[in-house]
Amino acid sequence: MEARLDVFAVPVTRKLFGHFQAAGKTLTESALPHSTQELVKIRASQINGCGYCTDMHTKDAAHAGETSVRLHLVAAWREATVFTDAERAALELTEETTRIADAAGGVSDEVWANAAKHYDEEQLAALVSLIAVINAYNRINVAVRRPAGDYEPGMFG
Repeated sequence: MEARLDVFAVPVTRKLFGHFQAAGKTLTESALPHSTQELVKIRASQINGCGYCTDMHTKDAAHAGETSVRLHLVAAWREATVFTDAERAALELTEETTRIADAAGGVSDEVWANAAKHYDEEQLAALVSLIAVINAYNRINVAVRRPAGDYEPGMFG
């Protein structure tokens, strides 16, 4: 598979991805647990069918010490016993936010309240922002058909 567009060769997307990376750095430095951040990025990428981001974030999570059992169960988190209640709330919020057009009214009050039981305002802001950023990455990568499989942890610095 070959990408339709090299996003790093075109000035506008290269610049945009630089802004996304800066946003990602801000979120990485937030109080939202790093393991939760990776789970969120993986789940949104799975929903959106973004092979590139799924490859990247599963490899990054494994490199950071995440277990293969948890990585294999992200897509089936509701039936899995390996996630904390806080992680489950973050994954549920990720799903509703990623699929925002599928439900009248967007994210339900119940899902928001469940997340708010586990995360303070700063963490919730980081979580919602993270979901938005990974969805933006996913949409660009899916549109240009960026191939998956060659990512190596740390290759983008």
